[in-house]
Amino acid sequence: MKECEIKNLYNLEETMAKALLEKYTYPWEVLPIINKFIIELGNTLDTNIYELKGENIWIAKNATIAATSCIKGPTIIGENAEVRHGAFIRGNAIVGNNAVVGNSTEIKNAILFNNVQVPHYNYVGDSIIGYKSHMGAGAITSNIKSDRKLIVVKNEEEKIETGLKKLGAIIGDYVEIGCGTVLNPGCVIGRNTNIYPLSSVRGVISENSIYKNQNDVINKIQ
Repeated sequence: MKECEIKNLYNLEETMAKALLEKYTYPWEVLPIINKFIIELGNTLDTNIYELKGENIWIAKNATIAATSCIKGPTIIGENAEVRHGAFIRGNAIVGNNAVVGNSTEIKNAILFNNVQVPHYNYVGDSIIGYKSHMGAGAITSNIKSDRKLIVVKNEEEKIETGLKKLGAIIGDYVEIGCGTVLNPGCVIGRNTNIYPLSSVRGVISENSIYKNQNDVINKIQ
């Protein structure tokens, strides 16, 4: 399932998690080991640029962090990032350079590439969001099935057993997620794709697509 491979979803030059991601084929393979990677990376960060703000919490000195936000480790927040009022970062999180974590947004066990925006009432759990991707207000990742079974990534007749009970969304670079959208467990969204507001997304959505609903996905005009 080549369109789900890391190399076909992401520009790894746009994340401090490059050294982790480049070792694997599929993005979800790194989710169980984000914790260990953050701690190892955090201890090597330039102290002229980053400050240790708590147990395994490294924050760039030029990042903007609201006093009303809550940040738990292990977490790294990159240069010029912004964490706004009421944001809750639950740990195992990498927030890239120039990224925005907005009001009432919750992040957990996730990688946000540089310039990602999750600015209003978003939930991002057990997920990876690529460079310059944006989630509209109220868009969320659903990271566990109602029957609690292990998550399978599906693309029509193709299937990959992830072995994970929790897996949110794998979102490529330059993706736009419309307001109020639910990204169901294990969905993969290719680069440069737009998802209409109020969508419920399942399975694999090809790059350069416009997703109107499950039965109406068209190619972008290049």
